[in-house]
Parts: sequence; structure tokens; C-alpha cells
Amino acid sequence: MSLVFVEAIPYDSISSLLRKVAYGLATTCVLGTAVYIGYSVASPDNHSSKRYRNPELNDEIEKVVSSLKLNYEQLKHIMHCLEEEMNAGLSSETHKQATVKMFPSFVRHIPDGTERGQVLALDLGGTNFRVLSIKLRRNSHIELTSKIFLVPQSVMIGDGKRLFRHLAECLAEFMEKEHLSQSGICYPLGFTFSFPCKQESLASARLTTWTKGFSCAGVINEDVVKLLQDAIDEKGINVKCAALVNDTIGTLMACAYKEPATSIGLILGTGTNACYIEDLDKVGTWNGDHDEPKQVIINMEWGAFGDNGCLNHIRTKYDEEVDLSSINPGQQTFEKMISGMYMGEIVRLIILDLLQRELLFLGHRDTYGDYKTPIYNRGGFYTKFVSTVETDEGIKFSNTRRVLEDIGIRNPTFDDCVIVQHICRQVSKRAARLAGAGLAVLINRMGKPTVTIGVDGSLYRYHPRFKRNMERSMEGLVNKDLKFKFALSDDGSGKGAALVACVAAHNAPEVLTKHTREIINDKTSEENSD
Repeated sequence: MSLVFVEAIPYDSISSLLRKVAYGLATTCVLGTAVYIGYSVASPDNHSSKRYRNPELNDEIEKVVSSLKLNYEQLKHIMHCLEEEMNAGLSSETHKQATVKMFPSFVRHIPDGTERGQVLALDLGGTNFRVLSIKLRRNSHIELTSKIFLVPQSVMIGDGKRLFRHLAECLAEFMEKEHLSQSGICYPLGFTFSFPCKQESLASARLTTWTKGFSCAGVINEDVVKLLQDAIDEKGINVKCAALVNDTIGTLMACAYKEPATSIGLILGTGTNACYIEDLDKVGTWNGDHDEPKQVIINMEWGAFGDNGCLNHIRTKYDEEVDLSSINPGQQTFEKMISGMYMGEIVRLIILDLLQRELLFLGHRDTYGDYKTPIYNRGGFYTKFVSTVETDEGIKFSNTRRVLEDIGIRNPTFDDCVIVQHICRQVSKRAARLAGAGLAVLINRMGKPTVTIGVDGSLYRYHPRFKRNMERSMEGLVNKDLKFKFALSDDGSGKGAALVACVAAHNAPEVLTKHTREIINDKTSEENSD
């Protein structure tokens, strides 16, 4: 039956059919081969793809990122270097050449929560400044009223006396509104003046240089507390400036009011600095009395640690580029490896390096030739982006994709997001471990069984992993018999300055007028009678 059927089909038809089948098979093979070759060119092979998805398994990427990693032996060496620099700053013989200056703050008494009364504070650190009224109640309770005033551009660059008259006028306006302009009552005031100063006493400091856009004439090398008090007296305001502090010391004081074990103040924000309580017999630069308490808060100015080259062995080429392009090359080495002002820029430089080496955003390098996009411009990757990227969990990377698009990277892949997040984590982790090493030096040096660290600053407040990474590094560096904890400071530059003034009113009456002491004592009596 089948034989007859075959014979019934003409030979030419069979030949034509076979040719068509062969042609189809050949076409399919060619197309399949082309597709495979195209896929192989456009995508890594399975092995490469796995290596790319996990940046720690990509040798070239990991070589870049590993330069940021610090092991415990390196951290201990850094701790040793920092303590040597601290001792140099505290010694009268080497202080002048020291990079970590270790300035005595003249603040010797720490609040313990028993303080009572009403105190004022003035916080000047930029184009805006605040005036605050702070009432200290029982159980470490604080009632705060404040108002923000503008410093006009004409005042910022005008005559120095005009600046301090402007501050006094705003202070008078605030006091009038708060019904504090009472005759016979003189309120103590804490002055936060966030510009470089050489402090000579608790209520005396000379400006060394203007920053932040200020250039008022006749102020450099002058006592800024005296200039403010002269303007206050000229205006007839019932206020006595009792203390001048910086934000780091204010942070310690504000925390100590609720946490008496607070012995360290730390700023982790746009910049970084630390202060701690030191024994007077270790402060060779101290020129005050040695009465009780035999201690003083030291303003470390630790951002300059490494300016003498002692941290060069851990600096990367990205750190060096950040330094060279900054407004102060060769200065604030430690700060440039930690603080929020520079963290985003380090991440940007690493991303740009990997992009140019075709290790990131594969297959899209030619589409990123617009040099006006943020990725190509200094400061184009904000430090807040680092925090945003590190908040991403899972595989969607919605935050990371949004950040990359903001800096000019269109349609980033899953792998791109993994790598960028890995970079951000390593940069912020290095910063946290360096800060942790610095704190470990202070805790070990003081040797107190329990220490509370008062902290303030946007980096500490808003970065999702910084605190945890810092604590983990400290656990391996702090002596095992010592305990520590962190306390978030609440308005160190405002409340802290007021508390310094209040403590001064109680413990350093020689710097205050009789009326200033009376207001503190009267308020205390009122509190006790309630």
C-alpha cells in the first residue's frame, strides 16, 4: 500500500520537498547561531553573569572596593596613631606643631539634671541664627522657646560692630515678645559661635578667621564675647553672656543633663568633631586653676587627624582626589574620610571609575557621554543618596534606581544597582569604623566603667547603618571591662549652650553679675516650692 503511494508521487516533487526542508533547516541553524553569538556578545556568559551579579566575586570590582576595607589590626594601628597625636596636642612643648589641637574648653562642670532656672542662648553659625529661652524644670525636664532670625548679606560682609548690634537687636525683640525684659533681673546667656576661635576662658574667645560667607571687618583677633556683650549693654538688655561654646561641647552638655554618665560629645554631620572629659594633670596646655573638679572638656578638633601623613597608608586614590579638589587641600584628612560633606563624592568617584573601565553599566557606556549630568560633576552624588541607596532591601532597588536616574543614569540594570549599593555600603562602613576607632581611644583612655556618648549630626541621625557599623567596630576595640552606649543629642548648639551658661551661674559665679546669680537662685526657689 505504501509502496504504491510512493510510486504515485513524482520524482520532481520529492526533490523539491527535500530542498525546501534542507533550506529551512539551514536557515534555522544560521539564525540560531546568530542569536547565540549576539547574546554572547551582549551578555556575559553564565559564569561571568554570576560574578557580575555578586560584586564581591568580581575580581576587578572587588579590587577597587577592597581598598576601602579596614581590618582590626589596621584600626588598632590608627588608634595608636590618634593617641600619639592627642598627647602631642595636649603637651605645651608640641601643641603648636600638633595636628590634633586638643583645645581646653574651660568647661569643667557637667550638668547632672538638678539644674533649675531660666537661661537664654544665642546660636550663630550661618545666614540664620537662633535666640532661645530655656526653662530647666524638675526631673531633667526642659521647656524651650526659640525664634530664627536672618543675618542679611549686607551685615555678613559689613562692619563687625554692625553684626553684633544686629544680634543684640534681635535678642531684645525676642525678649520683649517673651516678656523677659524685666528690670532688676539679668539672665545668663550661652553663646554658640560656630567659627574658628582661640578660647581664652569660659567667656572669652578670639576669632581666628571668618568662614561660611562672613567677612565682617574689625572682628578677627578680637574677643567675640566682649563684642556681643558691648552691643547688649549698649542696647540696655538685661543679659550677661556667661559662656561661649561650640556645637560639639554643647552636644555633650545637652546629653549630660539627662544622662549624667555622658563623657564624650560627637558630631557626625557635614563635618565631624569630638570632645571628651580629660584629667587636668594630663593637659599640659592648661593655664587655669587646679581646683575641683580637676577635669576639663577637651575640644579635640579631630577632623585634622592625619594632616601630617600618618593616615596615608589607608587613603585611596579617591580620597586623594577628593582632597585635591576641596577648598582646603592637605587639611581635615580624617574628616574627609568620614563626614557627610565628602562621603557622596567618594562614592561618585568610584562609580565614575568603574563606568570608565566598563565594569559598570555594561553596554551603555556610549549613552552616558553627556558631561553635564551630575555623575560627571563634583558634588553630583549627594551624601543623602548614600543613605537612600542603603535603605533598599530585596530585589526591586526602587530607591537606587531613582537615585541613579537623578544623576543621569537611565534604565540601570539589576546588576548595576547591586554594585552601586555595594559601593555605598563599603564607603559608609569605612567611615563608621574610623569614627568607632576614634571613640574607642577616648573610652579606653578615660577608663570609666560606663560611658555615654552624646551624638548629633545628620549622618548619625539619618544613615540607616552608620550607628550599627560604628558600634560593631567598637565592640572589638574597646577594652572588655568597659561599657558604652550612645544617646542622641537634642539641640546641642541651643540647649547645650544654655546649660553651659546655667552651670557657670552655679559653679563659676565670678564670671557673672550679682543679678545673673539672683535669677538662677530665684528660679530654683520657685521650682522647689512648686
